[in-house]
Amino acid sequence: MKRFALIVCLLLTACKEDVAQDVSPVTLNPQAVGHYCQMELLEHEGPKGQAHLAGLPGAPIFFSQVRDAVAYMRMPEQSHAILAVWVNDMGADGATWAKPGVDNWIKAQDATYVVGAAVKGGMGAPELVPFSDPARARAFATANGGTVMAFDQIPDDAVLAPVDQDAEAQQTDTDFEQRLRALSRKTGG
Repeated sequence: MKRFALIVCLLLTACKEDVAQDVSPVTLNPQAVGHYCQMELLEHEGPKGQAHLAGLPGAPIFFSQVRDAVAYMRMPEQSHAILAVWVNDMGADGATWAKPGVDNWIKAQDATYVVGAAVKGGMGAPELVPFSDPARARAFATANGGTVMAFDQIPDDAVLAPVDQDAEAQQTDTDFEQRLRALSRKTGG
């Protein structure tokens, strides 16, 4: 009897078909929220990202910025294997900074990026701007600054380094402090 059960188990195992997990990009919708910020993606400007993880079919994790998606890919402490990462193609027809698109996805590793451009992503940090067409990436870099590079050329400090406080905010703080000191002098404080 044990032998028969073993044979049945082996036959069932042999007949089992491994079905590959669908890692096709998912259309952005109002329910899509950023993995780190838990904010609705459609409310923020700039390109987005999505990662498909092993064992979580049909439920990618979304990122408010491409920078965050690339950082996630480079961090070693993931709970699931990363099967695919998609980013908005900012060179796609109709893609704008305000509305980067809901279905214009390209594989993160295949994109050409503009790194260091004078643009901020959805969460206010410097952004990596992905393009499927290197010529459009070069045109964007000419208009906005930055360097055109492939995925594997993006330096870690472009995605993993802390973001400095905005220079404009620093200037506002300095102006406020100067006015406060001047007011204190006038009032004798």
